[in-house]
Amino acid sequence: MATRPGLLTEWPWQWMGSFKYLVLAPAALHTAHRVATKGLGDLDPAYAIMLPALLMRMIHNQIWISLSRYQTARRKHLIVDRSLDFEQVDREQSWDDQIILNGILFYLAYATIPDIKLMPLWRTDGAIITILLHMGPLEFLYYWFHRALHHHFLYSRYHSHHHASIVTEPITSVIHPFAEHLAYFFLFSIPILTPFFMGCGSVLVVVLYLAFIDFMNNMGHCNFELMPKWMFQNFPPLKYLIYTPSYHSLHHTQFRTNYSLFMPFYDYIYNTMDSLSDELYERSLKGTEETPDLIHLTHMTTLQSTYHLRIGIASISSKPCNDSVWYIWMIWPAAWLSMVLAWIFGSSAFVTERLKLKKFHMQIWALPRYNFQYGLSWGKKSINNLIEKAILDADERGVKAKQLNGSGQLFTKKYPKLRIRLVDGSGLATAVVLNSIPLATKQVFLSGSNSKVARATAIALCERGVQVIMNQEKEYGMLKSRVPENRAIYLKFSNDETPQIWIGDSIDDAQWKAPKGTVFIPTSQFPLKKARKDCTYLSNPAMKIPEAMQNVHTCENWLPRRVMSAWRIAGILHALEGWEMHECGDDTMDIEKTWAAAIEHGFTPLAKACSLNPGIGL
Repeated sequence: MATRPGLLTEWPWQWMGSFKYLVLAPAALHTAHRVATKGLGDLDPAYAIMLPALLMRMIHNQIWISLSRYQTARRKHLIVDRSLDFEQVDREQSWDDQIILNGILFYLAYATIPDIKLMPLWRTDGAIITILLHMGPLEFLYYWFHRALHHHFLYSRYHSHHHASIVTEPITSVIHPFAEHLAYFFLFSIPILTPFFMGCGSVLVVVLYLAFIDFMNNMGHCNFELMPKWMFQNFPPLKYLIYTPSYHSLHHTQFRTNYSLFMPFYDYIYNTMDSLSDELYERSLKGTEETPDLIHLTHMTTLQSTYHLRIGIASISSKPCNDSVWYIWMIWPAAWLSMVLAWIFGSSAFVTERLKLKKFHMQIWALPRYNFQYGLSWGKKSINNLIEKAILDADERGVKAKQLNGSGQLFTKKYPKLRIRLVDGSGLATAVVLNSIPLATKQVFLSGSNSKVARATAIALCERGVQVIMNQEKEYGMLKSRVPENRAIYLKFSNDETPQIWIGDSIDDAQWKAPKGTVFIPTSQFPLKKARKDCTYLSNPAMKIPEAMQNVHTCENWLPRRVMSAWRIAGILHALEGWEMHECGDDTMDIEKTWAAAIEHGFTPLAKACSLNPGIGL
């Protein structure tokens, strides 16, 4: 919202929330009525393709969003290296409003101006006039309108909303108050309607011109430099005719320079060209190769987890993952297609996220594989090859630690001289579970299989004199062999006793046996899918991150905002503390040591109870 909102700041359908697309219902019903009354043979193609055209514009924007977030995570040609936060993501969730507005206005124009239907598919003279009108009147009028928007009166009431985003994303380009968008629509209609009234308008020119506007808007706000230097070297006048992402990025950091739309020509004429434009372009194009202190290696789980990647859909990844939301299932074909493409062409891990804590840098790499693929016996070799390739790549780059979702003992044995340290995070995850159990607890029920964290928690409880009860004989026998002899009396097999504190990986199917008021404490990274109203459910092992951690604008799986899983935090601590041991296989970091380090570095425990979010994400 603008600092001092003016008239027509809010969008008319803002009160509708996610149901705002219903404003397009009259257009859809109008088209359906024509089909019902006159048949498909009499259907005007323009009515049939108008709504799909809006969808294509959204897909175009989403491609730019994903490309920009991937490139800025890699940091290769990053322009502005500042933190992107949840506030900006929330503010820019309305990027599709302008597409809805354009759809309504175009639909009304087509329905009310009869001669529009007579436009031919292509007119060369009309295309030339559109280009000239854009280069002349439109760019000129936009330049002075833009400068007027930076006057304190209009800026505080309208344009400040756009400039709240100093670190731009592609869709920042269309984040404006409603009144400002109406003015832009009027300006951009000049090159579209003038050829029509001159009798030389054409359908393809309109379509191509709209695609050009979307492309240039997205490019100018993508925050990474992609315009090749050879273009300007071979044709020097081009620097006056086309802007670069770094050129417009300076407008968002300096505010009083680089006002032009797509052509810097008028900034040169009126002496508002930023003196740093060429220098920033050269520096951004050259780029820098970042060597992170830590790499967290992860993978997708369900098909829907694709949306929850940082490079996926921003509005979804900025909230805890929840597969039960209705619109998640509407876009599953895109997720299925991405899974197939990743399976066929995914030959290495890719960067999805970049975090910073003071001078500490962390990258998240995702393997192009999903949960079900880990269960395929014939697919294990290819997955291990992907992990091995990622480890060797990180080791060659001088990364201090690599956080694994799973055991890395296979690779420490194969490469005993690895400089990088492999961390599975089990020590801190165990510490978080232990510190979630009330101090006065005398008995704990261990449910399900003996994962590494569940075993370590049970052994630690036995060493503290807390009785651990199990009802699965095979799992009980395996765990008993690991408990010190002098503490084995605290591990008990029983089918009758059910304490009110439950821990374990597999609680879902067994929780109906628990007494009323039971507290369930998961030891796995996956949330429970079922819940009882008469019981309390704690989060999976996780902690709140320090306020100093930057570039946090996505949720980790189903966890709340600015909360990170213990497994991921453990890798950060390993790198910050410079610990030399690998934590994988049967090796586990000292529980008290990792917990103390987490508290010292500003990670704090979650509140004891939390609501259940039955989703599965990345």
